[in-house]
Amino acid sequence: MTAPTIAPAAGEYAPHYAGYVARVPAGDVLARLRRQIAETAAVLRPLDAARARHRYAPGKWSVIEVLGHLCDAERVFAYRVLRIARGDETPLAGFDENIYVPAGEFERRSITDVLGEFEAVRAATVALLGSLPEAAWTRWGVASGQRVTVRALAHIIAGHELHHVDVLRTRYGVGGG
Repeated sequence: MTAPTIAPAAGEYAPHYAGYVARVPAGDVLARLRRQIAETAAVLRPLDAARARHRYAPGKWSVIEVLGHLCDAERVFAYRVLRIARGDETPLAGFDENIYVPAGEFERRSITDVLGEFEAVRAATVALLGSLPEAAWTRWGVASGQRVTVRALAHIIAGHELHHVDVLRTRYGVGGG
């Protein structure tokens, strides 16, 4: 087995990430991350400006803000991958998505633009993970005060996207139910 095909054990990530990791089907997480680029684009590309700004309830993020959040979170998770994979043992700070999303002002942009950003961010994540030696996948670091492995971070990235795309489908009515 190669590193991208081995799922992380429960102790390799903070318990609050268990739901994301559980969403990722068994198999090659790197291949899954590659496929998600087209899958997510297929869900969001057809949206017009009004649908991209839809909120399923007052105070909730719009569709385009959810997509912006995916970009932001993936950048943070990929940065953690880089630092930990390279053997940097410096504890990494957390981030507050409820500060990032409004500051990102995603609604001033088109869905096509933010989707292009997502595709670029994901392509960079895939390139980084694809370049890692086998040993890097099991390296440990600390992020948000919790121990985590590179392998777990790859699964968290994939599961985080699966979670939010599911929310877009079920709560926002985007891309079918």
